[in-house]
Amino acid sequence: MLSRIKSHGLNGIGGFAVQVETDIANGLPGFEIVGLPDAAVKESRERVRAAIKNAGYVFPAARITVNLAPADMRKEGAVYDLPVALSILAASGQLGAHPNPAFVTFGELGLDGGVRAIAGVLPMVIDAFSKGETVFALPEGNAEEAAYVEGVQILPVATLAQLCEHVRGDAPILPHPTERWQGSEQRYATDFSEIKGQQGAKRAAEIAIAGGHNILLIGTPGAGKTMLARAIPSILPKLTYEESLEITKIHSITGATKGRGMIRERPFRAPHHGASSAALVGGGNRAMPGEISLAHYGVLFLDELPEFQHGVLEALRQPLEDGFITVSRAAATATYPAEFVLVAAMNPCPCGNHGSKIHPCRCAKSQIERYRGRISGPLLDRIDIQIEMPEVGFAELSEKATGEPSTVIRARVEAARERQRKRFAEDGIILNAQMNSRLIKRYCAPDAASEQLLARAYAELRLSARAYQRILKVARTIADVEDTEEITLAHYAEAIQYRSLDQSGREA
Repeated sequence: MLSRIKSHGLNGIGGFAVQVETDIANGLPGFEIVGLPDAAVKESRERVRAAIKNAGYVFPAARITVNLAPADMRKEGAVYDLPVALSILAASGQLGAHPNPAFVTFGELGLDGGVRAIAGVLPMVIDAFSKGETVFALPEGNAEEAAYVEGVQILPVATLAQLCEHVRGDAPILPHPTERWQGSEQRYATDFSEIKGQQGAKRAAEIAIAGGHNILLIGTPGAGKTMLARAIPSILPKLTYEESLEITKIHSITGATKGRGMIRERPFRAPHHGASSAALVGGGNRAMPGEISLAHYGVLFLDELPEFQHGVLEALRQPLEDGFITVSRAAATATYPAEFVLVAAMNPCPCGNHGSKIHPCRCAKSQIERYRGRISGPLLDRIDIQIEMPEVGFAELSEKATGEPSTVIRARVEAARERQRKRFAEDGIILNAQMNSRLIKRYCAPDAASEQLLARAYAELRLSARAYQRILKVARTIADVEDTEEITLAHYAEAIQYRSLDQSGREA
């Protein structure tokens, strides 16, 4: 007897339909799985065998052939345990008159017949739903996550026996209630009101988040670079349902969302400076997402920027420009979105005291140039805002009054982003940082006085064409933060001041 069970596979954040076909024939007992399975899928034979017996059913003493179609797509992981077991029971006639259930199923089996949560459920459900599937039988631990997809029916499965009883009609599984998206107010460890002094840096951070611009914080040890960076999540706009869905899809692939449901806050990723290129951009045998994709719609914080390996920093250039990354490995290729705000921090020199009024700098000019030279010009071009953070004096530290709270700054950020959404409603983007040359010409055209200032800055700072365009984008954001459509000379002048490390600024 032949049975067919519908399942689904994953390739990056996309997917493909999988048909689990099982044939049971006379002959010496054997159990083969074909269809380009990886090691984890092949090992499922023993899990399936034990799960069927411990669920109270009979494992057929016959020649069993399981085919995972299409045969030219590699099948990975333990997601096929449940459909393989169900297919064997259907082919052996133990499910009654229902050998081919209409639902899509996936899940990992324990030896006792229990169904365990798996990684990647949300992108698989979304992809299968786009292909016309509406009913899914999946692990109970993944039900909440999948139930946020509107228009699908989720059957939460705790054990193999429970699913078999559902198929036979003995004890139908009640669908999981559809989850409704509700944003939640987050508590943050650091608020902008707690940061003493550094008004210029706080202003620069607000502009960076408002327009989606990358920012580099430069200052001596103790100036507050890390504290400011870790306060940035408190001014990020609240997530929308669509953004949360896309973020959760990426994190689901790594298994981070098991039992958590939808992600409700924007990511803040802070990898150590010893991280490898694969950890940052993604990789491994399965072409898994890296930190830059896990930071999608959020912030990627790189502390001690010059201490990162040169190859790791250079790997950032393409995703910073394009907003996505294609991870290619011998066994798999996957494309992941990577629209994040890069927040980086660095000391001004190896000893950290260059420009300090308190501690003398011990570094030679050549050492400072070599240290700053670890960050290449093309990468600096992609960092829109480079701001120096001076040392905080005692008077500022002992000040009793607090600064602006994050809630007030966030309100301005959200208002600025709303202006951008309306402006770019027909252009396919949502942030000023995403403007191309055509849109820059349309929305950032300077007047005569501003053009003279820009021409002088272009020559004196020896800017590249890319750096010049980023100055125009930042000026557009400054105007949006100040709730004005016109970009004035003052806006362009402020944007120019945020290029601290461009040529003349690199001189020690």
